[in-house]
Amino acid sequence: MLRSPFFCFFIFFLFLSCEEKTNVLLKPNKNEKEAKAIQQKATEQFQKSNYNSAFYYFNKSKITFENLKDSTNVVYNLIQMGYIQQINGDYYGSKETFTEALPFIKKKDIYSAAINNFFGIADKELSIYDDAIFYYNQAINDSKDVASKQSPLNNIAVVYIKQKKYDKAVKILEGILETKAFDKFVKSKARVIDNLGFAYFKKGLNEKGLQLMNESLELRTKADDLYGSIESHLHLVEFYAKTNIQKSNENAKKAYEISTNLNSVDERLKALSFLISNGSGTKYAQQYISINDSIIKIRNNFKNKFAKIKYDSKKEKDENQKLRLEKIENELSLQKVKYQRIFFIIGIVSLFFLLLYLRKFYQNRNRIEKIKTAYDTETRIAKDIHDELANDVFNTITFTQTQPLEIQNTKETLLQKLDHIYSRVRGISRENNDIDTGSNYSDNLKEMLSTYNSDNTNVIITNIEKVNWDSIEDLKKIAIQRVLHELMVNMKKHSEAQLVVLKFENAQNTLLIDYKDNGKGCEKSKIIKNGLQNMENRILAIKGTITFETEPDKGFKVNITMPK
Repeated sequence: MLRSPFFCFFIFFLFLSCEEKTNVLLKPNKNEKEAKAIQQKATEQFQKSNYNSAFYYFNKSKITFENLKDSTNVVYNLIQMGYIQQINGDYYGSKETFTEALPFIKKKDIYSAAINNFFGIADKELSIYDDAIFYYNQAINDSKDVASKQSPLNNIAVVYIKQKKYDKAVKILEGILETKAFDKFVKSKARVIDNLGFAYFKKGLNEKGLQLMNESLELRTKADDLYGSIESHLHLVEFYAKTNIQKSNENAKKAYEISTNLNSVDERLKALSFLISNGSGTKYAQQYISINDSIIKIRNNFKNKFAKIKYDSKKEKDENQKLRLEKIENELSLQKVKYQRIFFIIGIVSLFFLLLYLRKFYQNRNRIEKIKTAYDTETRIAKDIHDELANDVFNTITFTQTQPLEIQNTKETLLQKLDHIYSRVRGISRENNDIDTGSNYSDNLKEMLSTYNSDNTNVIITNIEKVNWDSIEDLKKIAIQRVLHELMVNMKKHSEAQLVVLKFENAQNTLLIDYKDNGKGCEKSKIIKNGLQNMENRILAIKGTITFETEPDKGFKVNITMPK
């Protein structure tokens, strides 16, 4: 019984709420006027029971209001669409429509109350009674005034009657009547009285129940509530079914007559089912089958049409959205091309100035580095001459002044000292000369390392010839020779090693160099102070690694690894 006074009561409040909210809006634009006109057309079709047309126009109005970001009217249209679906028995479809409205509801109000009430109705008609009660309670919580809470309360009582929880139903219905909330709504009050009388009857209080059901029928007759009177007659049919078949059939026939005039199919079928169960012959059974088959076909047709209307509108909306996106993309593409040209020109100009700046910057940096390198080289040469070569020359001069040179042994010693000075001069010269990175690199490197052989120190070099030096970059060769030279100088100055072993290993993409000596070693924390930090910087600059292992009186080890 969908078109009851309680449903109309909710729709009435919704309509008033929608009107109040739209009246406070700014002056409507063209699209808003169009949406309101479509909505009005939908309402007119609905009042004429042209449900397909009404559904179509409510849906069209909804889409227009969506584009206007008017959530209030979007919700209103969706509620009307869901209500139309419920009128035509499409309860699952109505639940989908009401669910679509939920994201547009920003707060609990008459809209959320109505939607929850309709959810409850759908679940009640689908016999999902616990869910129905849940949604009715949600509707009560969302209702802001006493009057609007009575409809879902009455609906909960109806569900309790269906669940045979008559005491709970009676308690709710009596509470509604005590509030006097429906005193000015005669049709709604009559419905509550009728449901209360029916609940009393189901509890076994026949006399009290019959009195209330008759009172409700009188109120409905006076108020010209023909649709509500159908429910009263159907309840009386059940009341007299076991005690007075004649009266039961009379009420069933009366309900059938009114529902036929009002084209209320569900009520006609219910009246026929009572006449059949009362044994009134096959005539009513044939009518029942015919009407039932017809209504199933009609409702399925309605469901398909409602689904198609929503599908077509969604398809049209998606296509329009696609066209809008394509238009936006085209505009953005044109803008993108325009800005790309601008950025390209800016980029070219910026790159030109950047290159000029970098050229100037690197020229200055190279000049500074060359100056610094020259200064460092001069400083190092001066230090070597002062610290080592000058001392050796002074000692030799002193030796010639204090020793008789005519003695053979003295001459030989003098020659050895002069030869040592010559070797030191060659060493300083070789250290600061350009390094030959060509085919003679291996021989020159070996010769440089061999110069550190002496009576006190034995330098052993292994596998240097097995390294494919041609596959190694020139800068790396220079770094290797500089590092090994510094390492040998460090050994000569500080290590006092008797044995030095240098081992070269040639892997596929890596060169490994191991250095070991049996000198006095040092604390690892003093490595930087001993000048070895410069070695590490050189190796790191060519993306290699160098590690030092040393302890006092345990020698000195260095492992160098670098990519070729």
